[in-house]
Amino acid sequence: MLFKNQKKIDNHIASGVFLFIVILISASLAYSHGGKHAPGDFTHLQALKKATELYDQLIEKGKLDQSWENKLVQVDVFKRGTDDIDEIVVSFQRAKGDPTTVYIFFDASGEYAGSNFTGK
Repeated sequence: MLFKNQKKIDNHIASGVFLFIVILISASLAYSHGGKHAPGDFTHLQALKKATELYDQLIEKGKLDQSWENKLVQVDVFKRGTDDIDEIVVSFQRAKGDPTTVYIFFDASGEYAGSNFTGK
């Protein structure tokens, strides 16, 4: 019984370390890139920060089960768009489970535009 609890603690520590590293790398990129963006632009770093907060809320509220926190393996931020609509997408991918990826969308100004498991 002690070992099962230890595994849960190890998973929480690993998740915390992973998120800490992502934030640390993101912060260093934010301070090193200079002023390349116009003041009103919503950056990938801002999208990552905002999406991580929303992602944590979804887990806390039970909309995503605990495996989304414990089994997270990759986070991607990318821009996509059509001729008239640009959006920034942040995807969180876990190692196992169905579905394996949750997508969080923001419009070009940084407003939350939705989330789903399909990326569409």
